[in-house]
Amino acid sequence: MERAAAEKQLRDVSWDDIRIFLACVKAGSFRRAAVALHVSSSTVVRRIDRLEHDLGIPLFNRIPDGVVPTEEARSIIDHAQRMEAAIYDVFRRVEAQDTTTRGVVKVSATEGIGTYWIMPRLVKFQRQFPFLIIDMGCAMESADVLRMEADLSVQFERPTAPDLIVTKLGRLHIYPFASRGYEEIYGLPKTVEEMKRHRLVDQAAPQLDSGAWARLLGLEDVEGIVSLRTNLSSALLYAVEKGAGIGALPSYAPALGAPIVPVDIGIHHSMDIWMTYHPSVRRTKRVGLVMDWMKNIFDPETFPWFRDEFIHPSEFVGMLPPDSEINIGAGFAAAVPQTGNAVPLPLTAASRRR
Repeated sequence: MERAAAEKQLRDVSWDDIRIFLACVKAGSFRRAAVALHVSSSTVVRRIDRLEHDLGIPLFNRIPDGVVPTEEARSIIDHAQRMEAAIYDVFRRVEAQDTTTRGVVKVSATEGIGTYWIMPRLVKFQRQFPFLIIDMGCAMESADVLRMEADLSVQFERPTAPDLIVTKLGRLHIYPFASRGYEEIYGLPKTVEEMKRHRLVDQAAPQLDSGAWARLLGLEDVEGIVSLRTNLSSALLYAVEKGAGIGALPSYAPALGAPIVPVDIGIHHSMDIWMTYHPSVRRTKRVGLVMDWMKNIFDPETFPWFRDEFIHPSEFVGMLPPDSEINIGAGFAAAVPQTGNAVPLPLTAASRRR
């Protein structure tokens, strides 16, 4: 009788509760898991309580800044993850049978590339396939393709999961830039040593090399020269355009019409751009269309700034074919203020002593 009751209890275990359990393990907090799942914290707590009752074991120990799995919970995490993978595989196999171009394709991309490179070109692509809806998510955090957070992801970090297909789209070259207003007031550094006496607009975000500036400038850290720091590529570009300081931007930024000038001090940085997806989604026609299009808009032969070798931004003029769809002069950069002139921030005390 006890065994029959136990079997019935296990049959009543909800997959959704298992999913919430794994989200809590990953987040280390009921609150953070609730945010990731787009539900209330009370819902998460209620579901975990129910799962603990159904399984007959405690799942989490509460600590001041979150939760940690109990020893009993750790023993079932691998099994729960295999359940999760199997569930997602069911959905992927069903979707792979769809041979139409109708429907939604979820694309994840880093914020700067998604906003300034993919989105402007996506408009023309969508006109070709009007029944195809692109759900475009732009963020510096990588989407979890295995958990179907996206059908495909464009990112800087190369995934290591063996179940994923990874394709290199190109290489993003990062170069120092400043506004013409900054140049007129302060001039531009000509060497690394001179750069140490200028103002730096810094970006700190996932997938970025946080120590690149310090390493390239030969400094222990860059705190003494940072004027502004942001996590967003769009905010970084805006700050540089408005004269807040010198910032590291994609080498193609001037080709998009951004009113900035390169700062030639003999340094640059680069990151590979990866497209990743689960092999089953490639068989879905609408996803396949987006993947092929994505490879075209990052083609290094058409867009030389995505080549492995670095090309100085000034050399792009004359290298582009007539149909390359680059909006030189128009751009997708910072908005032009209706009134007033932007005033660059003052230099550091060290700069004024120069």
